[in-house]
Amino acid sequence: MDQELARRWLDTAVAEARAGLAEGGIPVGAALYGPDGTLLGRGRNRRVQDDDPSTHAETAAFRAAGRQRSYRGTTMVTTLSPCWYCSGLVRQFGISRVLVGEARTFHGGHEWLAGHGVEVVVLDDPGCVAMMRAFIEDRPALWNEDIGDE
Repeated sequence: MDQELARRWLDTAVAEARAGLAEGGIPVGAALYGPDGTLLGRGRNRRVQDDDPSTHAETAAFRAAGRQRSYRGTTMVTTLSPCWYCSGLVRQFGISRVLVGEARTFHGGHEWLAGHGVEVVVLDDPGCVAMMRAFIEDRPALWNEDIGDE
């Protein structure tokens, strides 16, 4: 994948993550792009804001994209390695590629996805790493709740 395009798409997810943080939530953002590069949907983790444990960034972006006839050729962009729940969503609906901002602070299911034919690109973006590290340091209890490690 073209690195310049990957960075532009990641910027969309980062903007969502920052918006979530500003709302008092967990700073994870995502965006779903179509095969032609069209932004289909974007979203952020809203577990705290909506009191809904199922509203992860990837699910929010997926829902915002609306019903698609096929997800073949689409790219899910996320600031953080997707958890098992979101990895399952990618696999269930046949999303072709996952672009990950960083996997240092949380190593989710992206290797599992790669093992099942999903193209995975980990950018190891320093800004994504710094944002999550700062959040984890400032709000460790909320972070542990989010990853199911109470």
